[in-house]
Amino acid sequence: MSKPRPLLLAAVVSTLCVLAPTVAGDGGKPLVTAVTKDAATFLYSAPVMRNGQPGHQLVLDLSGPIIWSTCATNHRTMECNSVACMRAHRFHPPNCPHTGYGMPDDDNPYRCKCTAHPHNPVCGDTVSGDVTRTALSANATDGRNPLRPVSFVAVTSCAPESLLAKLPAGAVGVAGLARSGLSFPAQVAGTQKVAKTFALCLPRAGTGVAIFGGGPLFLIPAERPAITDMLAGDTPLRAYRGSPGYFISANKGIAMNQAQVPLPEHSSLTIGFSSTIRYTELRCDVYRPLIRAFDQAMGQSARVTPPSAAAPFELCYDSSKLSPTRLGYFVPQVDLILDGGKNWTVFGGNSMAQVDRHTACFAFVEMKEGKTGYGGRAAPAVVIGGFQMEDNLVVFDEEKQRLGFSGLLTGRGFSCSNFNFTIPA
Repeated sequence: MSKPRPLLLAAVVSTLCVLAPTVAGDGGKPLVTAVTKDAATFLYSAPVMRNGQPGHQLVLDLSGPIIWSTCATNHRTMECNSVACMRAHRFHPPNCPHTGYGMPDDDNPYRCKCTAHPHNPVCGDTVSGDVTRTALSANATDGRNPLRPVSFVAVTSCAPESLLAKLPAGAVGVAGLARSGLSFPAQVAGTQKVAKTFALCLPRAGTGVAIFGGGPLFLIPAERPAITDMLAGDTPLRAYRGSPGYFISANKGIAMNQAQVPLPEHSSLTIGFSSTIRYTELRCDVYRPLIRAFDQAMGQSARVTPPSAAAPFELCYDSSKLSPTRLGYFVPQVDLILDGGKNWTVFGGNSMAQVDRHTACFAFVEMKEGKTGYGGRAAPAVVIGGFQMEDNLVVFDEEKQRLGFSGLLTGRGFSCSNFNFTIPA
């Protein structure tokens, strides 16, 4: 298996009409990119090539409405009255009031240049940055392998180097994947004439994969059916308080080993997804009943005092007393009981984090009080983090307004690092 080829990222310093002859639509083929996990920050990124040099990354953000990166000083800007500028201002990061669409151009005070608000989802900082056009390139795919490079021009925002704080070494920005007109999936769909859907397979180890534009996804061994045809279920996507992110509903709450977890009286639980938080966060009134239910179902025989490395986990266990299986440690399963009748099931592989050689902990954490999302609105009751999505194919389908999921792939003999990135001869 060959090394995955990175996306190409280059600031556009010519007009779009000059670049148009070099932009290659590929007859509606989906695009594929590798997904890597940074060992220091646990963030997931797509590798990019900048100025002909590999080794750079765009961090993937399921809640981010735009693509942003650092820019060359001679980048071009877009005007405030453009459609793209209006789209760039549809969603506002936390604590970022709407202050207009732009500012006077330094080179032409009679021209209003569009500015956006790139947001770092890790440190929480937001700045104003010029909206520009950037040339991107990824590989078309048939779902089995990359086929050939495809170039297209995307609307992006510039950001200063300071906004890269707490991102992985080599990161040059963030690729927003949310439900907005300027997210990476939306711009792939618009330029390549493919479906408004993408499949994301975050790796536990090795290199994961993301496919934008629909179609099948095959993992090695390739003679087995497409993973996209083996989904465990799907559920409607829901809007939530003006946020651009992805949300679903658990209309019957949460079960522990198929027994209902007693929760406060709410009509249903709203569940969001985040690729930039490590572990699933739950509002206090949901978190407390969940860990009580897990503690009771587990019993006390393997329970240990959490070591210092276990923060912020509360429930930890002697892992030598836990039985390993293809689905991780044999522990009580957690079910989110979703609209449509399917369950998002969390087995030991996604519920137990190994914090040291001898200790595994229940990897759910309490949400900080007052946490907000885009628009300054309160966060949903549950936000599923990256750890709980690893080795689980998740399909975000904007056209059908559905979210599909495979369940933990290791139970079927797969992992998200099984995609074949070799380009056929």
